[in-house]
Amino acid sequence: MIGTILNNRYEILEKIGEGGMAEVYKARCHKLNRYDAVKILKRDSANDPIVVEKFKREATAVANLSDSNIVNIFDVGTQDGVNYIVMEYVKGKTLKELITENVRLSYERAIDIAIQITKALDCAHRNNIIHRDIKPQNILLTEEGIVKVTDFGIAKASSNVTITNSNKVIGSAHYFSPEQARGNYVDTRTDIYSLGIVIYEMVTGRLPFDAESPVTIALKHLQDTAIPPIELNSSIPSGLNTLILKCMEKDPNNRYQSAREVLMDLINIQRNLDYEVVTAPVENDHTRVMEPVNAPRYSDDDDDYDYDYDSRVSNKTKRYLIYFLIGIIVLVIGGITAVAFANK
Repeated sequence: MIGTILNNRYEILEKIGEGGMAEVYKARCHKLNRYDAVKILKRDSANDPIVVEKFKREATAVANLSDSNIVNIFDVGTQDGVNYIVMEYVKGKTLKELITENVRLSYERAIDIAIQITKALDCAHRNNIIHRDIKPQNILLTEEGIVKVTDFGIAKASSNVTITNSNKVIGSAHYFSPEQARGNYVDTRTDIYSLGIVIYEMVTGRLPFDAESPVTIALKHLQDTAIPPIELNSSIPSGLNTLILKCMEKDPNNRYQSAREVLMDLINIQRNLDYEVVTAPVENDHTRVMEPVNAPRYSDDDDDYDYDYDSRVSNKTKRYLIYFLIGIIVLVIGGITAVAFANK
């Protein structure tokens, strides 16, 4: 792709990133004489019309968002079978790189970064867009310290790739919500769970759940209890510790119900380190539970989407784990078969 000029406008200069289904290049826009980032679907993905349609549709949706903490999308197109999205080029580093360089961040800086991430999520959620893959690798920081959230659900790997291509997906598995691990439909609260893990990692320098495979990590999200971050870093405010754990509640009904709620508490903690976060979910006209986006409505009696943890979580968790493990076995066998077939 290096040297290719797309649409007589975007000259591909160098590869700067890669995901499971797409590659990202630095490019020069000849018309505006500026650098852009161009995301290009890999050939395997480009052969799937459903993936291509999703790629274009979600790019268009994100392009309509207006927020200083979201990477801008400028253009989307196809040329000679190459499907691409043109985005804002951010000169800086990822949050993952920043954490790795510093081991952990001061709680002051972590709060500032978290506020900016949450502003981006609030904007997206109010426009019925779920990110689904909030992680430090998808959070960019400019040289001035401005946060830019990228990759809003564009070209996400399908479930079979997630299981069999662990080297590419293990980073995402660390930030999966329990409902993602189960394979359930998700709503905006899945992003809140992932946000909690990102803040946890910023202030402790470690992940709450870790293992050698994405399958094992997913099971930890379902079963294990995270060590409170304040036990790993005693300098963080009590309110921030509570906020992180509230974001990471396994039952979505016990989490913050909107990004706006998280944002308000983060701002209050930043202003007053003695501010205490209310642990019980708050619901009113401004913070009521948001309806699932791009998912059918479920009733409390629906067996496949029941969050009544008080009376049924034990049996349902066992049942989910059985389904989950059976699915993994089928997918792994299918992946092995596909690889064997491809190598013939």
